[in-house]
Amino acid sequence: MSTFEIHRATKRRAKLRLGMSGPAGSGKTYSALLIASGLGGRIGMIDTEHGSGDLYADLLPEGYDVLSLTPPYTPSRYIEAIHALEDAGVSTIIVDSLTHAWSGEGGSLDRQGKIADKSGNSWQAWRQVTPEHNALVEALLQSPCHIIATMRAKTEYVQEKDERTGKQVVRKIGLAPIMRDGIEYEFTTFFELDVQHMAYVGKDRTRLFDNMIFRPEIETGHQLLGWLDSGEDFPIMRKTMPADQKNELIDSIDHARSLDELFKAFSTAYRAANALSDSAALSELTQAKDRRKAELEEHEEMGEPA
Repeated sequence: MSTFEIHRATKRRAKLRLGMSGPAGSGKTYSALLIASGLGGRIGMIDTEHGSGDLYADLLPEGYDVLSLTPPYTPSRYIEAIHALEDAGVSTIIVDSLTHAWSGEGGSLDRQGKIADKSGNSWQAWRQVTPEHNALVEALLQSPCHIIATMRAKTEYVQEKDERTGKQVVRKIGLAPIMRDGIEYEFTTFFELDVQHMAYVGKDRTRLFDNMIFRPEIETGHQLLGWLDSGEDFPIMRKTMPADQKNELIDSIDHARSLDELFKAFSTAYRAANALSDSAALSELTQAKDRRKAELEEHEEMGEPA
């Protein structure tokens, strides 16, 4: 007897998962704020760009909140920041930028290199780092908030002929995002911005902007929100997490030996409780995470093993 469930395809209401990449000066932060404003509700930004999130404080009449994230840019700290903004009650989370989780200090590439140097085994290092990266991607995809994630793009300069003057000019272009290969496919829609602040849309499951070139603005958020809200509501099926499952998750949190291990364990627990809409279990798991985090930080300050 088959154990697979088959159902009629139905468009459901959804939360936005938007990725944007572009070279320096392409307007990633500015565009993300305008789109977030069009989505409505409270906006929270995770700022890894050394205070650039505060530069646009006067852009939106409704304002927005900023969570400054400093090194090390480990995936687990991003996950903690995402959960902090969720707990604060924001509607849209802007991650500006996600690139640091990959190539920044303490990011996945940095961690992989250090682990490989110590162990002499590059492949084994990726086996440790990849689950941490995947946990961050899952946190972005499972969030109850709209997510807009910006990424830096590899920059290249090309020489071409100016159509008006006929002279050769040098132009800066952005190429692939500086992130793990294939990150674009994790998002519902992906915008590539150029230095003229124009967005090219190569991947778009909404089909609103497929293969279009345009300047992102507040109306872009309105359009996306209309598409996101056009489906049926997901049936809310609240269940209580079994006690043995909850205790097992708390045990994995209590026995985490590092902050990275802790937030990997908590990410697993968070997804399990969120899938059941069990707020009581989520509260217990969060308390266990906070308690173990305080213990690990105390051990770290005293130079003692956890």
